[in-house]
Amino acid sequence: MLHSSYIEISKSALQNNIDFLRSEIGPDVQFSSVVKGNAYGHGIEPFARIAQECGVSHFAVFSADEADRLLKAIQQPATILVMGYLDNPELEWAIQHDMEFFVFELDRLQEASAIARKLGKRAKIHLELETGMNRTGFNKAALAKAETFLDSHASEMELQGICTHFAGAESMQNHDRVLQQLQAYNQQVERMQKAGHLPRQRHTACSAAMISYPETRMDMVRVGIMQYGFWPSPETYSQYISGREEKKDPLHRLINWKSRIMSLKSVPQGEYIGYGTSFRAPRDLLLAVVPVGYAWGYSRSLSNQGQVLIKGTRAAVVGTVNMNVMMVDVTDIPGVGKDDEVVLLGKQGDESITVASFGELSTQLNYELLTRLPLNIPRYVID
Repeated sequence: MLHSSYIEISKSALQNNIDFLRSEIGPDVQFSSVVKGNAYGHGIEPFARIAQECGVSHFAVFSADEADRLLKAIQQPATILVMGYLDNPELEWAIQHDMEFFVFELDRLQEASAIARKLGKRAKIHLELETGMNRTGFNKAALAKAETFLDSHASEMELQGICTHFAGAESMQNHDRVLQQLQAYNQQVERMQKAGHLPRQRHTACSAAMISYPETRMDMVRVGIMQYGFWPSPETYSQYISGREEKKDPLHRLINWKSRIMSLKSVPQGEYIGYGTSFRAPRDLLLAVVPVGYAWGYSRSLSNQGQVLIKGTRAAVVGTVNMNVMMVDVTDIPGVGKDDEVVLLGKQGDESITVASFGELSTQLNYELLTRLPLNIPRYVID
C-alpha cells in the first residue's frame, strides 16, 4: 500500500441515493449534482464518472478549477454550472466551453457580454438574487441596472436561470428567514418576468430546502450532501421520517475510509502515551499505531475521543492525535496483528463509524469533516 490510507466510493450506494432523490423531486425537476469541495471529499474525478453512469447529466461546482477538473473527468457531455468563483479572465474559457455560471455583479455581466460578443457565442448566465443571505447576489438596486444591461445586450446573453440561496434551510431556527427569502425571490422573479426577462430555470433549493420546503424545488434542485448519503442535519432527517410509516433511512453512505495497523506496541500500566500527559495507561495495554493523523484529515480534536474499527470491533483512540499517526487501544481485540485493516469511517462487519459520530466528538459539521479529507488520499470506486 503506497499510501497510509485510502477511500472507497460505492457506486451502488450512489445509485440508491440518486433514485431516491429523483423519486422525491419528480420527473419534471432538473437534478443538479453539486460536486464542490472535491465532491464533498469523495473526489471529483471518480465521483463524476460514476454519477454519469447513474444517470446524472448536470453538475454544479464552486470555482473554475473545479469546473476544469470536472470537464476532464466526465465521459459524456454534461452541463457544468459554476456557482461561485470565476475570475473575469476565466470567463472566456467558461463561455468557450459552453459552461453556465452565476452572475452576481454588474462588472461580471458586462465582461461576459464583451467576451461573448468577441467569441460569437451567447453567455449562459444564471442571475443570482440577494434575498437575505447577504453573501452574493444582486440587490434590488443593482438588479435594476443588470436588467437594463440585459435589455440592450440580449443577443449576447442567454438567461438560463434566476436563483438564490437560503440562509440555513437545515434548521427550523431559520424558518421565518427562509420563508421571507422565498417570498422576496418570488416577488423579484415575477416582476422580472413581467418585464420580459424569462429564465429557463428558476432554482433555489439545496438538499435541506428540497426536503423541508418542497415549494422551493421549482425547475431545478442543487443537491450536494444528500447524494453522498448524508442528511443536512438531524432536523431535516426527523422532518422527513416523521410522516412515514417505515422509519428507515433511505440514504446509503458512499464513503469508507480505511488504513492498516503500522505497528503494535505494549505499554505498561502507569505509562503516558504519546505527546504530553493527556492519557496514562490504566493497565497494561496493547496499542496499534495507525499511520493517519491530522495531516490526513483526522482531527486532532478526536484525541482520546475518536474510535476506529478493527476486526469488526470498536477501538478507542488514546493519547493525542499526531500529525501522521495515532494510537489505538487494541488490548481486548483477540488475534490483532500488523497490517490488519482499520476503518476510520464507514463499515466493518456489523459495526460502523459515522460522520455524525465524528461531528459529535469534534464539533465538526458533516460537511467540514468530509471536505477536509486531503486530495492526495487515493479514492477507489467499488460496487
